[in-house]
Amino acid sequence: MSTAEFCQKALRAEIAPPSVGNVQARIREAARALGWTYTRTKDAWYADPRISIKPEELFRVEAVSGLTYEAREEMRRNDRAIERATALLGGEDTRLVRTLVAAVREALGLRNRA
Repeated sequence: MSTAEFCQKALRAEIAPPSVGNVQARIREAARALGWTYTRTKDAWYADPRISIKPEELFRVEAVSGLTYEAREEMRRNDRAIERATALLGGEDTRLVRTLVAAVREALGLRNRA
């Protein structure tokens, strides 16, 4: 699930549920709750593929909705696994460690963030 899809789900289900009213009222309510502009909230509401959710916006959505973006948690678990693997190797040969870490990231489908 992309961050835009996560935000869309959080907006529609938790931040501005159907009990708030019609769609425009729900978008306005969500904008107030998040401190975003109406236009920005509307773009997230419809998960416009042209938008990019900034980390601070994602954190705000998580805080207001009470939901957690699972992909971020999975990335943390993967990073911890990589750190454990690096520690097991002892880190003596940094080139070997970098190569191994890159291979693990590639196997997990993660891009190289070095």
